[in-house]
Order: sequence, then structure tokens, then C-alpha cells
Amino acid sequence: MEEDFYATIKLKSGEEIFAKINYDEDHDRCFLILDNPITIERIKTRSTSGYKVEPWIKTSKEELFVINMDDVMTLSESTDLETIAMHQTFSMQQHSYYEKKTKLDRKMGYISTISEAKKSLEKLFKDN
Repeated sequence: MEEDFYATIKLKSGEEIFAKINYDEDHDRCFLILDNPITIERIKTRSTSGYKVEPWIKTSKEELFVINMDDVMTLSESTDLETIAMHQTFSMQQHSYYEKKTKLDRKMGYISTISEAKKSLEKLFKDN
């Protein structure tokens, strides 16, 4: 395998995605390995403009995706530092969002064991 690189990919389906990419050749086929693929949309308002960055696959927590090179219309390696920075920021935010561990405390509600909660709920049910 070669070294990872950033690229914009245009799929035959019409989707345009940006990702850190590596590839793997298996006999006569080539696969792209996409690390945190994103879609980028330019947003304009009256006074300013910016970018909307979203995950390519919105219902998955996975970071890596494999696509067949046969599904790719074109691929363009990117050295645009602004786009790469957006991807890196998005990747770090996604990683920290899914890795965030919340410590339980009394402010969140009652903390008990399953057996204690079962007894309490059975008591409430029997009293009614």
C-alpha cells in the first residue's frame, strides 16, 4: 500500500466526497479505503459565506469505508490546506464525540443496581 493522501472523489452516482484515502489492489480490482469521508457544501448568506461539513454516511459511526474503484468517475488529489483542515477538524470532533464517556452522578437521576430498581418498581406496581 502507498501512503495516504487527501482527495475529492466524484462517484458515478453523482455524489462528491472528500476524504483521506488509501487504496488496495486485489488481483484485477482496485478498492479505495476512505477515512472519515465528508461532504462539503458552500453556504452563502447576505453578509458572509462558509461551509457545511457533514459525514458522507450519516447513519454510521464507522470511520473507514471501502468502495470499488469501478464506482468512481474521477478522483483528484488535494493539497488545499483549508479543505484538509476542515476534514481534520471534523474527524477530531467525530472521534471525540463517540469516545466521550459520561460519568454518572445523582443529578442525572437515581443510581441503583438492577435488583434495587426491580424491587422499587415492583413495590410501586403492587401499591397501585
